[in-house]
Amino acid sequence: MTVADSVRRPTDACRYAQIAEHGLIGDLRTAALVDTSGTIDWYCPVRFDAPSVFASILDADRGGSFRLTPEVPARTKQFYFPDTNILITRFFADDGVAEVQDFMPIVDNSREAERHRLIRRVLCVRGSLPFTARVAPRFDYARQSHTVRAEEGLTIFESPELSLALTSSVTVETDGADVVSTFKLVEGEAAVFALDRIGGTVQPRHCPQAEAEELFDATVCYWRRWLSQSRYRGRWREMVHRSALTLKLLTYAPTGAIVAAPTTSLPEQIGGERNWDYRYVWVRDAAFCIYALLRLGFTQEAEAFVRFLSEDINFDDGPGGPLQIMYGIDGRSEIPEQMLPHLEGHQGSSPVRVGNAAVHQLQLDIYGALVDSLYLYDKWGQPLASDHWDTVSDAVCWVCDNWDQPDMSVWETRSGPQYFLYSQLMCWVAIERGMRIARHRGLPADMARWSKARDDIYRRIMRSGWSPRRRAFVQREGEEVLDASVLMMPLSKFISPTDPKWLSTLDALGEELVSDSLVYRYDPRVSPDGLRGEEGTFSICSFWYVEALSRAGRVDDARLAFEKMLTYANHVGLYAEEIGRTGEQIGNFPQAFTHLALISAAFNLDRALG
Repeated sequence: MTVADSVRRPTDACRYAQIAEHGLIGDLRTAALVDTSGTIDWYCPVRFDAPSVFASILDADRGGSFRLTPEVPARTKQFYFPDTNILITRFFADDGVAEVQDFMPIVDNSREAERHRLIRRVLCVRGSLPFTARVAPRFDYARQSHTVRAEEGLTIFESPELSLALTSSVTVETDGADVVSTFKLVEGEAAVFALDRIGGTVQPRHCPQAEAEELFDATVCYWRRWLSQSRYRGRWREMVHRSALTLKLLTYAPTGAIVAAPTTSLPEQIGGERNWDYRYVWVRDAAFCIYALLRLGFTQEAEAFVRFLSEDINFDDGPGGPLQIMYGIDGRSEIPEQMLPHLEGHQGSSPVRVGNAAVHQLQLDIYGALVDSLYLYDKWGQPLASDHWDTVSDAVCWVCDNWDQPDMSVWETRSGPQYFLYSQLMCWVAIERGMRIARHRGLPADMARWSKARDDIYRRIMRSGWSPRRRAFVQREGEEVLDASVLMMPLSKFISPTDPKWLSTLDALGEELVSDSLVYRYDPRVSPDGLRGEEGTFSICSFWYVEALSRAGRVDDARLAFEKMLTYANHVGLYAEEIGRTGEQIGNFPQAFTHLALISAAFNLDRALG
């Protein structure tokens, strides 16, 4: 009997921190989740999509973790050091107050960048507190064994493919495959733990307290200097900036790629099978991220992503056209999906997957998202280079020839291709934005061909995407199912936000898919997607709904819905992909889609409020 087949213990939920009970730290190459008890329960050294060494969020017993907590009962609070991605976890006990500062220094592209140093500073700020640390790595998603040895005051964890070095300012002892430390701090004292990836040109190196403090200060300066580029001065500035900082954390600096989320297999339904690996570059998600960051004034990220597209992506005429829906963070096109049956999954939610089989799906909407982001980059950032325009022009021409194919569309259904309205809508966007760029820059384009295809799509949507009975635009041709993706119709300027047909659609969506400001993508009971089980409300759709309301002139409704959505953020302002029936965060975390939509909704609502 495999681990996946074994009977789950009834205390699964008690063995796991909730998805929302986490903050995120990172170094623009990889990231780690730290729960409110002070445990790092997700960390993939080197890069986002590398095998994990800490994955107790996916298997509390086998996954591995880095626990750093008081030995006595304590209340905890967690927050970000202001205007940074440095996470502070505070412990309040009868005899004292202490905090753990978790961060990963941001370094340049020198060989030190390959160290991927993770620093944990423990400070006692009042009284005294005893602490226990346990470093329990489980290499390669807990598939590889490792050895532990002491070397000149360091502890070296070695597996066949990866080695880590732990340095500590307090004494540590080996406990089997783990390292433990028990120590007590009094007011004013501190302890430092640093975990480095070593090998090749990166040699083990101590991290004394003075260096840790210097790196802390340098990391604060980095994040504040980056955030100072923001031009946003509107309402909800703190939440907007937290979302921007989160999107920046999801950037892979060596290439400019942006991952959809830093995690894999966090379930969309506890106990369900909707568990996916999001540690890759979805063209759609990354393009929308660029749109959101450009609005705030962050142009360097757009430049880096355009460079990623031109230097790391191989545009060829495959089954999905010149573009795949996703790529590896290094631009690779193959992302084979496999299951890890030895891991039980978060709260027993199996399977745990790595890789993503949706990589070769046909999703026509990605062309609209990409060309729209390049249009905005050309408008607000730098003019497109001639080579970039050739790529855009070729993509638009491909869309003109292929927009009327059935596909899997934005939600990546696994029930077979359909004629989705959203895909046709975004094909219209691809052509329309391509025409705008060509006119603005005087660039060569087959305008007659492009114009005809654009108009054909418009007429097809207005004829076949509209249901007279539902008095609404629907998910796909031949059906009368509603879908929240049509909220993009006015947001993409396809239809006036006050058009009678659109207002009727908005009302229909509100009646059927909206629950107290929260928006479901669609109803899988009436629109089977090839998967079992239910899912929560989709947070990007909830923010799209806010924006659609504000553009329709229902500003009071939009503001109330937005304020309600803010109450679903976790304690440090982060969102997963979805929200469950009782308000819990579910799905991979944090989710770029949600945070970029928050930025766009806040921007437009603030402007509407005047």
